[in-house]
Amino acid sequence: MPIPDGFPGQRMLVLPRPLVRDALQRPGTAHLVVTDCGYFPEAESHGRERATGIPQAVVFVCTRGRGWVETEDGRFTVSAGEAVVLPPGRPHAYGADPDDPWTLWWMHVQGRDLPEFLTAAGITTRSPVRSLSDVYRAVALVGEALEWMERDTSPASLLGAAGAAWHLMAQLATDRAPGSRHDVLDRAAAYIRETVDEPVSIAALAAMARVSPSHFSALFKARFGFPVRQYQTQVRMARARELLDTTDQPVATVAATVGYPDSFYFARQFKRVHGVSPLRYRRQGKG
Repeated sequence: MPIPDGFPGQRMLVLPRPLVRDALQRPGTAHLVVTDCGYFPEAESHGRERATGIPQAVVFVCTRGRGWVETEDGRFTVSAGEAVVLPPGRPHAYGADPDDPWTLWWMHVQGRDLPEFLTAAGITTRSPVRSLSDVYRAVALVGEALEWMERDTSPASLLGAAGAAWHLMAQLATDRAPGSRHDVLDRAAAYIRETVDEPVSIAALAAMARVSPSHFSALFKARFGFPVRQYQTQVRMARARELLDTTDQPVATVAATVGYPDSFYFARQFKRVHGVSPLRYRRQGKG
């Protein structure tokens, strides 16, 4: 499917490949560099087919209309509010819906951090499309990268664009759409943070997610890297550090505030996490 000679209101920047090679050797942009980016409104007849892929990952956010992407693992529909990431070096194709062509904010990215972002996000040729909980934020980041590159191609501007791309890739690696299993887990974690002084009930949290306690525990650890109770301990300790650093409250009061009625048990837990007692921690110079 060919791209016509532009779309009314489009924006597009393509970095010369010698500059890409230079950027991939410099600190900062060696980790991630935006090689191409743009904005295509109501992109009728827009599409590409790449039989061998390209060195960059293709990232785009659909804000209106519909389209499709195709990888070696199948064909996937794309709708407004969804993002697409096509891994580098893999054959792919994509195109706008003929009756309701998409509006896209897009970029191509390359760099040594890219494989880790794709792994963290679970992006593969089998799952290139995902819904966004905050499409406006994603668009703002693509727009920020585009503004940097529209300014000039200096190392400073390319680093600014790289920062926006890094932020976008981090969002894609951590973001999940409302109503997904991840959204339920995120709400469970938020509940733990908001009720820091309350005992945690894995059974109650599991009921919220409509799964068994054992399955919930496994899902929670996979999502956050800690078992439920250890996550709560980390949250409590973060709040305790804040109180020790910013107030003169006695240790016993701090302990009770973060859910430990027994201040001696709190002190043991605090030392296990931090390597020092609460009093010694308070005396340490910070800031």
